[in-house]
Amino acid sequence: MTPVDIDLAQQLTRTIERLTADFAGVFGAETVERFARETFDTLSERATVTPFLPVFCDRFTRDRLTALAQADDLIAKERPEVLYVCVHNAGRSQMAALLTAHLGEGRVNVRSAGSDPADRVNPLVVTAMAEIGLDMSAEFPKPLTDEVVRAADAVITMGCGDSCPIYPGKKYEDWDLSDPAGAESLEQVRAIREDIRGRVEALLVELGVRVGA
Repeated sequence: MTPVDIDLAQQLTRTIERLTADFAGVFGAETVERFARETFDTLSERATVTPFLPVFCDRFTRDRLTALAQADDLIAKERPEVLYVCVHNAGRSQMAALLTAHLGEGRVNVRSAGSDPADRVNPLVVTAMAEIGLDMSAEFPKPLTDEVVRAADAVITMGCGDSCPIYPGKKYEDWDLSDPAGAESLEQVRAIREDIRGRVEALLVELGVRVGA
C-alpha cells in the first residue's frame, strides 16, 4: 500500500467516525460504514484529483444518509426536496441544482445525480455559471442512488431515459434540454443556462417556493 493509499484509508476512517457521531440515534455504525465505503469505492473509480476524494466522500455520504433518513421518515423534511438527474451530472443537472439553490434562497433543498456520471463538471458550464456569480468549482458528478430518489418530492430528468426509478406520490418531469457536452462555444452553454433558469423559476412557483434573486 502506497503512502497515498494509507492516507486515504486513514481519512476514510475519520469520515466514518465523524458521520457515525453525527447520525447517532438515526443509523447504527454498520450502516454508516457501509454507505461510506460504498461511496468511497464508487467515487474513487472516477476520481481525477485524489486529494479531493475524502472531501467528496464525506459530502456525498452525508447527503445519502440524510436522504435515506428522510425517505424512511427518521428525520423530518423542513423544505421541499428536488432532484435533478441527467446522464453525466456534469452540465444540465448541475446548473439546474445550483440555480434552484440560488433562486430558492434556502427555501428548497436540492440534489443532482447522473445515471452515468463523468469524472468532472464540464469546464464551460463552470465558466457560464461563474459569469452570473454562481461558483460551481467545488461541485462534482455524483451517481444516482435509490435513496435520493425516494427522498425527493420532485424528480426532474434530462435525457437519462429509464434509468431513474419511479415511486408513487412524486412529481416527475422530463426537461428536453440541449446537452452542454456537445456545445462548441460558451454562447451555446449560456443559452442552455438561461433555458434552465426559466424552467427552474416555473418549477419553484409550482412547488409554492418564492423565487428570489
